[in-house]
Amino acid sequence: MAEELSTPAVTLEFPNDFMFKAFGANDAAGEFEAAVLQAVNTVLSVSLDAVKSRVSAQGSYCCVSVLVRVGSMEQIEAIYTALRRVEGLKFLL
Repeated sequence: MAEELSTPAVTLEFPNDFMFKAFGANDAAGEFEAAVLQAVNTVLSVSLDAVKSRVSAQGSYCCVSVLVRVGSMEQIEAIYTALRRVEGLKFLL
């Protein structure tokens, strides 16, 4: 008998502030940061104040954090889907 796989139950109340973190190659022009912001903006409008970026110690990578007020789990999933399409994305939290 095959065992069913399931995802753990997550209980979130909405609306909720949710932090997305995208890691990619550091570029001097800020193209990765702009692409991350554009991806999130395809789902919900986000101001520049909600975006923070940090370069790794050796300067090779950049972490872009975006704080978003989400209204549903569907919005979270849609933002993750959009972020997965960002060129140069290495890791996503």
